[in-house]
Amino acid sequence: MRIGIGYDIHPLTQGRRLVLGGIDIPFGKGLSGWSDADVLTHAIIDALLGAAALGDIGSHFPPGEPQYKDISSLALLAKVRDRLTENGWQVENIDATIVAEQPRLSHFIDGMRKQLSQTLGIALGQVSVKASTSAKLGAVGRGQGVAALAVALIKGSE
Repeated sequence: MRIGIGYDIHPLTQGRRLVLGGIDIPFGKGLSGWSDADVLTHAIIDALLGAAALGDIGSHFPPGEPQYKDISSLALLAKVRDRLTENGWQVENIDATIVAEQPRLSHFIDGMRKQLSQTLGIALGQVSVKASTSAKLGAVGRGQGVAALAVALIKGSE
């Protein structure tokens, strides 16, 4: 068994969709980035890749590559799932936290868990997503961005 940790942060900007865990969140701003900038899914990807010692999200899906422009991060997560399987790993569980002052995310958490578990091919009970604030501290606390942290547990398939 191996554990990995992931972290991501993106600035909020006008004219973009806010996508977290593959769910469109109604909000006046979205996250800036090359893909859909889904910080939650990106943190999970990094946690999984780190646990398997397979590098990081940028080494697999470099920003600036045309095929990744505005791509759904769930599509990237599916590619990582396949890479893990090819290397003899399976996902045991994910525990993730989104840090944002706004919008309130409690009504969207179950949908995020469902999207993530389906993409990873694991049970809903193996995916935990929580939301927190940064108590108005730092860039996230000032509403300038959204961050996410994730821990992943994988085990070798035998």
